[in-house]
Amino acid sequence: MKIAIVHATFNEDLSTRLLEGALRFFDTIDEKNVDVFAVPGALELAPFIEHLHRQGKYKGFIALGAVIKGDTHHFESVCSGTTYGLQKVAIEGDIPVMNGVLMCYEKEQAIVRSAENEKNKGFECAKGLFELLKHY
Repeated sequence: MKIAIVHATFNEDLSTRLLEGALRFFDTIDEKNVDVFAVPGALELAPFIEHLHRQGKYKGFIALGAVIKGDTHHFESVCSGTTYGLQKVAIEGDIPVMNGVLMCYEKEQAIVRSAENEKNKGFECAKGLFELLKHY
């Protein structure tokens, strides 16, 4: 069972913490078949996961990133597009895709959700994917 984690490097300090959380979970179950990829931003996650899926190497995917609200409508567009894109890839590809993209109003909220504990959303996504893959 090979797993791909794709993380957006925009807000890289936060996405790195999410990535570390996901990898920490896989270390706890001694899972070594995990490849990590980086894309520039949240909107690039779904197309890249679809690209990886077409290669046929991966059984499941985790998308990680952080979108923080600014002063413009861009936040809503990025959040909606990212969520829709990840759902579309999962449904059309009949594959498990865990959405670990934080969509927060303030950076402090994202810091809490990417802490170094089991509440880390990257850790939670990895655990969720592991459970979900038992049914695929």
